[in-house]
Amino acid sequence: MGRAFEFRKARKMKRWSAMSKAFTRIGKDIVIAVKEGGPDPESNSKLRAVIQNAKAVNMPKANVERAIKKATDKDTANYETVLFEGYAPHGIAILVETSTDNNNRTVANVRSYFTKCDGNLSTSGSVEFMFDHKCHFRIPAGDVDLEELELELIDFGAEELFLDEKDEEDDNSVDGIMIYAEFQNYGALQKGIEELGHEILSSDFEYIPTMQKEVTAEQREDVEKLLEKLDEDDDVNNVYTTMKEEE
Repeated sequence: MGRAFEFRKARKMKRWSAMSKAFTRIGKDIVIAVKEGGPDPESNSKLRAVIQNAKAVNMPKANVERAIKKATDKDTANYETVLFEGYAPHGIAILVETSTDNNNRTVANVRSYFTKCDGNLSTSGSVEFMFDHKCHFRIPAGDVDLEELELELIDFGAEELFLDEKDEEDDNSVDGIMIYAEFQNYGALQKGIEELGHEILSSDFEYIPTMQKEVTAEQREDVEKLLEKLDEDDDVNNVYTTMKEEE
């Protein structure tokens, strides 16, 4: 199995810090999707994917419908996805993925976190090259033949498939198959999976480090101070690092 599998395995227990954080992100994603393609999920594949993600985190249907209705209001501010790059202490590269309706606020907050934790917010392009930008989909495993599915999805851009066990902490979780591809193949892969009749449980984008750096226990504590501050910010969706995960 490839790097996506190892990366997924290392991060599997690092769920969004709280359910409210997950709901906040889904709400923003709904606004972005509706502003771009309209409120009908049948004709808006991006919105359809966000609704699937809402189900995956057990977001109530009423919340989803309310967010879609709010997003259709022309006075509702749109959200912009902004990527910040920098270094934590001990030379650990950091990518911070945000969705914001006030870029000045988000820039100021992210910069303050780096400064307070002895890090350094860098310029665009200074860190991103250390990561591969990927998209992924999760479908029910059921009785799906993994090798056959891989052959069917290669033409849609699929690069790596592997089994992903259910989350034992979630009663609604099922064993699944993770499907990874390059970021730009998201739309084609979503179409391919749907055309083959598979249910999409969730989908997302992520940055996978091309290399990881070993750190001591003390150094890890220093880096995690910054990660905790970033994670607490509602504008922050995901944080990616080159720090090697603990065994």
